[in-house]
Amino acid sequence: MNTANKLTLLRVALIPVFLIVLYLGFPYSRYVALAVFIIASLTDFVDGYIARSRGQITDFGKFMDPLADKVLVMAALVWFTEQGLMPAWAVLIVIVREFAVTALRLVAADKGRVIAAGASGKVKTALTMAGIILMFLPIPPTAVTVCVWVIVAVTLYSGIDYFVKNKQSLNCK
Repeated sequence: MNTANKLTLLRVALIPVFLIVLYLGFPYSRYVALAVFIIASLTDFVDGYIARSRGQITDFGKFMDPLADKVLVMAALVWFTEQGLMPAWAVLIVIVREFAVTALRLVAADKGRVIAAGASGKVKTALTMAGIILMFLPIPPTAVTVCVWVIVAVTLYSGIDYFVKNKQSLNCK
């Protein structure tokens, strides 16, 4: 197994650690969970860089890397909803976008096309992870609201962008 795939597996392994720390609720557990989240998020950027620079792009990585990102982000967003920091409708927008883009990729793959991660998707991931990190910190409620709206806005924009740029994959001919 190559280095990039090992980092992806590390991110997957850190997701339950992140959640367990959050739910244990010991003093400063929120900050320990934040540290785990940051480490997991950094593995996303590092494994992508390694995979591209060393030619270590694999089918496993193409599948597991985005899946690990989605589960990590969803875990944090659901916890924020449970804590009253994020409305459920905002999390639902993120979930629907992820399912829709995944469905688009599956339809495209069935037609022999590959939809690679686009710039808008990468920006969405980076801004969402940054927003999540900020929401773990003791910031004012208005700043939390700004983070939520940024996450929703980049999620909607990138979802629309994927569909506009890949509408030929939905052609029923």
